Amino acid sequence: MGAAEALTLPSAELRALASGAGFDLCGFARAEPIPAEHLVSWLEAGMDADMDWMRERVAERLDVRRLLPGARTVVSFACNYFHPDPAEAPGPPPVARYARGRDYHYTMQDRLRAFRRGLEARWPEVETFATVDTGPMMEKVWAARAGVGAVAKNGCLVTERFGSWVVLATLAMDAAVDAYAGGPAPDRCGSCTLCLAACPTQAIVAERRVDARLCLSYQTIENRRGPVPEPLRPAMRDLAFGCDLCQDICPLNAAPLPGGERFLPRAVAQLSARDLAALTPEEHARLVPGTALARAKYDGLRRNAIYALGAARDRGAQELLERLVGDPSPLVSDAARWALERLFAP
Repeated sequence: MGAAEALTLPSAELRALASGAGFDLCGFARAEPIPAEHLVSWLEAGMDADMDWMRERVAERLDVRRLLPGARTVVSFACNYFHPDPAEAPGPPPVARYARGRDYHYTMQDRLRAFRRGLEARWPEVETFATVDTGPMMEKVWAARAGVGAVAKNGCLVTERFGSWVVLATLAMDAAVDAYAGGPAPDRCGSCTLCLAACPTQAIVAERRVDARLCLSYQTIENRRGPVPEPLRPAMRDLAFGCDLCQDICPLNAAPLPGGERFLPRAVAQLSARDLAALTPEEHARLVPGTALARAKYDGLRRNAIYALGAARDRGAQELLERLVGDPSPLVSDAARWALERLFAP
């Protein structure tokens, strides 16, 4: 038996530690295995596209005790990242809201470290395993089990206080707590299907089931190996990195609260699709590092912005697109040729 296995920690004290570390929400779930059916059927249908890491360590995704032997509790944390569109921007930024500020991984990792320091100071015998998004833990499932929110029909976790404008972190520990959530958070969608109708590529193929191959968030962020499939490109108007359409339409997001300073939009959030398409390497190096946009890489971000210009049939971008046809990057030059054809297509 591990040193912490006989411990039962006070949830109120843990919530205070989480709040002091900067988390907005915190909940607790028993570290019980997750049924395999939903994940496995999603993978078997190929809906993970080429996100090969989703197929790795499946057993660990489904049973946190494989990551932390003796795990008894999973703690789910959430932070509100919402900030309104920058007043200086000429229109809605073509960058998803979560990516307009500092990369949330850094913020959530900092807060996890602070929580773990407090936990270790109070209970040094407790062992933990923690991750922000990149580890083999099913964060939305744990957040729902812990009562932090419910998984909405668009696949996003939606909370009562902040809607779906949240990012998550998850920690497993080998101690129990004195109060767990009474089961998964209740469904809050009811009969509403606005998000399904709002998706321009019909990527939400069923309630709470998103096909990444059709999702513009996947295509603009994770698909860095080649072009976005041509049938999806006309839907990319005003979208150069990520997509908030299914969240913007959600009635549960009707009264958002502003997030903290760590999520404030940076200068890159004021750029238009034209600005992003025209970025020089020097401008990219100045504006993008430290934000989530870095994941798309220089050529991928410009490719996406060019598709957005073509989707919008922005004739004011004609000169820029003609120049980018000669870009040394095939991703960029091919996108520019397609966008030019779109400008004058019937």
